[in-house]
Amino acid sequence: MSNLGHTCWLCLLWSHYQHCPIEIEWHGIWFVTGTFDYDLVVIGGGSGGLACSKEAAQLGQKVAVLDYVEPSVKGTKWGIGGTCVNVGCIPKKLMHQAALLGTALKDAQKYGWQIPGPISHDWSTMAEAVQNHVRSLNWGHRVQLQDKEVKYLNVKGIFFLFFMNCCFTQLKGNIVIATGGRPKYPTHIPGAVEHGITSDDIFWLKESPGKTLVVGASYVALECAGFLTGIGLETTVMVRSIPLRGFDQQMAGLVTDYMEAYGTKFSWRSVPKSVDKLSSGVLQVTWTDEQTGKDQRDTFDSVLWAVGRAPETKTLGLEKVGVKLNKESGKILVAADESTSVPNIYAFGDIGEGRPELTPTAIKAGKLLARRLAGRTNELMNYDNVATTVFTPLEYGCVGLSEEEAESRHGKDSIEVYHAFYKPLEFTVAERDASQCYIKVVCKRGGDQRILGLHFTGPNAGEVTQGFAMGFQCGATLTHLKETVGIHPTCAEELTKVNVSKRSGLDATVTGC
Repeated sequence: MSNLGHTCWLCLLWSHYQHCPIEIEWHGIWFVTGTFDYDLVVIGGGSGGLACSKEAAQLGQKVAVLDYVEPSVKGTKWGIGGTCVNVGCIPKKLMHQAALLGTALKDAQKYGWQIPGPISHDWSTMAEAVQNHVRSLNWGHRVQLQDKEVKYLNVKGIFFLFFMNCCFTQLKGNIVIATGGRPKYPTHIPGAVEHGITSDDIFWLKESPGKTLVVGASYVALECAGFLTGIGLETTVMVRSIPLRGFDQQMAGLVTDYMEAYGTKFSWRSVPKSVDKLSSGVLQVTWTDEQTGKDQRDTFDSVLWAVGRAPETKTLGLEKVGVKLNKESGKILVAADESTSVPNIYAFGDIGEGRPELTPTAIKAGKLLARRLAGRTNELMNYDNVATTVFTPLEYGCVGLSEEEAESRHGKDSIEVYHAFYKPLEFTVAERDASQCYIKVVCKRGGDQRILGLHFTGPNAGEVTQGFAMGFQCGATLTHLKETVGIHPTCAEELTKVNVSKRSGLDATVTGC
C-alpha cells in the first residue's frame, strides 16, 4: 500500500472536505470523503442490494450502490441485477419454459393438434430472446435507481485498513454488503477450469452447448440438465453422492427418477478425474466409478460444473477491517439484525452465514434492514419456513421441514406423514407417466397436528407451493388443510384431500375425483 502515500493522506482529505464532499476513483477503487456524503452505501447490485437501496431512498436516505461484475473464467460478464436476473432464476426459468413447451408440443398431438414434420429446437433463437429480456431488466434497474435518486457506481467497493483505522470512526452512515456468490470450479481436476463452464456462462452462450456433462447434483445442476434434455440435447449428470442435498431425500429421488425417464442420463457415485480437449475439439472426461473402482471415459461438447458456490468476500478486504467470517464457508458471520462484527457494517443475502441462498429472502431482508437503519421499524427478517421450488422437468416445491429434519428435531414417533400419489388430469389424455407425482405433508403427531413440512412434485409446483406457504405463517394444521375446499380439477386440490398416513401402510394412490 506504500504507493498510496502515508496513512494521513486520506485523513487530511476527509478532514478538509467533510463539509464539501467529493468522490475519488483510484485504479478502479472508489472513495468517498466527507462525513455526511451518504447515509447508506450498498456494495452489491443484486436483488437484495437493490431492494435495500431503493427502500432506503424511499425513506429519505441518501444512498449509493456500488456494483461491478468480475468476468467469469470464460469472459462472461453482465449488467446490474446480480445472479438472479443475469445468470440465475430469470434465464433459468425461461429456458425451463422452453423445455416445457417442447414436451407440450408432443402432448398436443394426443390432444388433436396436427403438427407437420419433425420438432426441433434452435438454441440461438432462444438464447437471443432470453438475453434480450435480461438486458431489458438491467436497463430497468438503472432507471429505477435514477428515479429514486440512488447513486449507481459501476466500480468495486473495497475496504482498506489504513482508511478504516483513520476514518471509520467518523463514518455517520452505514455500509451494507450484499455481494452474493459465484460458482466454484474444482481446481484440483486437470482441465476443469480450462475446458469447463459454469452457470455464469450457460445462459449467455451464443451457440448450443451440444452433448453436455453436468457435474454436480444441486438444484442448479438438475435444473440445467433438465432444460438441456428438454430442448433435445444429450445430457448426463454426474453425481458423487446424493441429489439435492438438504432437501427431502424421498422427493429428491422422485425428481431424478422422473428425469431419467425423461431422457437425462445419470452417472451415479462417480468422481471426475480429468478433462482433456482432443484434436477434434470435443472434451474427453475421465472419471472413477466408485461402485466398481474402475475409471471410465466419454466425450462431450461441453462440461458444466455445478459443484457449489463461493461467497464473494475474498476481494473485499473484510479481514483488514475486522469483519469476521466463517473460515470454512468464507461467509460473513451475521446477527439476527444482519449486523457484522464491525459497527455500521451489515451483510445479508447469500453472503451471510446460515442464510437461505434465495432471492426473495434477500429482497425481504434488504427492505427490512433499510427500514431498521432509517429508524422506521425494529422488525427482523423471519428465515423460518421459506418456500422454494426446484424447476426440474417435474417441478418440486416445498416449504417447512423435510421428513428427515422433522424426525431429527421431533423424533420419528412424534411426527405423522400423510402422502398421496396422484395423476394430473393433463397427463391422462397425453398418456404421460405420473409415477413420480407425489404429495407429502409432515405433521406433528397428536393434538391439532401442526404442519411441519409440505412437499409437492408435479406441474406448476412453484405456484402450488406459494399459495400453501402462507398457511405456515398462520400456524397451519392438518385440520385447516382438510377444511379447505379444493379447486376442481387441479393438482393443488389433492393437498386438501390427503388422508393416508405412511404409518398406516395403506395404498396412497389417488383414485377417482
